[in-house]
Amino acid sequence: MLRKFKIAIDGKEYLVEMEELDVQTNQPLNQPSTPQGVVNTPTQMPMNQAMSTPPVQSTTKVAQDQDTLPASQEALLAPMPGNILKILVEVGQKVEENQPILILEAMKMENEIVADKSGIVQAIYVTQGAMVNPGDPLVLIN
Repeated sequence: MLRKFKIAIDGKEYLVEMEELDVQTNQPLNQPSTPQGVVNTPTQMPMNQAMSTPPVQSTTKVAQDQDTLPASQEALLAPMPGNILKILVEVGQKVEENQPILILEAMKMENEIVADKSGIVQAIYVTQGAMVNPGDPLVLIN
């Protein structure tokens, strides 16, 4: 799966497409896999204190049912785990290919996530401050 990134070098912006490769075979990865015989099981850690985060006020309309996308529609997916810092578009807004859609913070770096195609923003599946994992739907553009 090709992923698009916008980078700036010496003040000049470049759009880069990258494909993730398997380290051992140097072949494109089709889907995540776990080593044979290894099972990832979540463990629950006891918490000494209840943690609370202040509510985040958002003016962005968020799609109610994130888990069900019609088969004919493909959402823009998160390329990496991170935190949504800023949403730059609204539902119903017209966007152009490679236009910045949102800012994703990953490993203390701010990454611009850009539109993969031109169209109208049909749905926004995340809110400002939300944590996302690779492959999570972010925005639907038709």
